[in-house]
Amino acid sequence: MKPALLVIDMLEVFVRGRLRAEGAEEIIPVIARLREAFHSKKLPVVYTNDAHYPFDFEVRHWGPHAIRGSDEARVVKELEPGKDDFVVLKRRYDAFFATDLDLLLRELGVDTVVLTGVATDICVLHTAAGAFFRGYRVIVVEDGVAGVTRESHRWALDYMRRVYGAEVRKSDEVLSLLEKL
Repeated sequence: MKPALLVIDMLEVFVRGRLRAEGAEEIIPVIARLREAFHSKKLPVVYTNDAHYPFDFEVRHWGPHAIRGSDEARVVKELEPGKDDFVVLKRRYDAFFATDLDLLLRELGVDTVVLTGVATDICVLHTAAGAFFRGYRVIVVEDGVAGVTRESHRWALDYMRRVYGAEVRKSDEVLSLLEKL
């Protein structure tokens, strides 16, 4: 197994802003611990961030959010990408759609994606689908993702498990897996 940690949309707008996911601030320390563990094993950490243009299709649905270069499109300070981390900008829910994420992961030799971030029921869910369709092993960190609501979070975890065969694991389990590498 060669995993990569995906940190999905841990942006100001979704963590502390007007489109905040329920419980988003609670997952910051979990993601920080996982990121540290991935760094210590020299495994890739990839941030997939909404970076919209004002005319994007999603903006028509959600209103202006995460506009490129805006304060609300910044990764929260506690999780800012490091110099060796990768950043993939996206304009749709699925971090694989119309980005170079798949190319990056394949060139890094990655076969497993470990999903963290927000929102479980939107961008995490659709990124899990994108990974599944491309043949990656999908691990979703149950205590490292947050949904629009806690109910939709639980629904999405169950859906990803049933439909995409995603392994839904607690962060401690993921850390144990990493130790064995």
